[in-house]
Amino acid sequence: MPQPAPIDPAELPALALVTMKAAKFPVLATMDGDQPRVRPVSPVKTDGFVVYVANLRRYGKTAELAANPNAELCYTDDDHNQVRITASAEILTDRGLIEEIWNGNALLRAYLRDINNPELIIYRFIPSRVRYMKEWALEYHEVDLEAAI
Repeated sequence: MPQPAPIDPAELPALALVTMKAAKFPVLATMDGDQPRVRPVSPVKTDGFVVYVANLRRYGKTAELAANPNAELCYTDDDHNQVRITASAEILTDRGLIEEIWNGNALLRAYLRDINNPELIIYRFIPSRVRYMKEWALEYHEVDLEAAI
């Protein structure tokens, strides 16, 4: 099996962000008691490695994240590069940011019709760890979050 080329640690944040942009739709892992649950999600905003996901109050992940806010997002692009973001979910309460997301997302507006719809929750996933893997290298590289800011 060919060995992957070494990766300069200083390049990891940029490589991870390019992979996230190319992948677009990560898979979100949450816990339902002691049972892991995964589902694809469509982020409504990303800010570096902070990911925002809109949700409906009645969805299963709402109760799961309320019981255990620890989650992981996995982005995989067409070249099989991966970014895994270990994060803690919090409900977004910043009205200005909610309005920015709402105004920038036609699908959200069409589906929910009103920014004050009680079904709407926007989660902010705050990363505690970001790992990057090139293709099928089978080796994750830790992205220095301090350097990525």
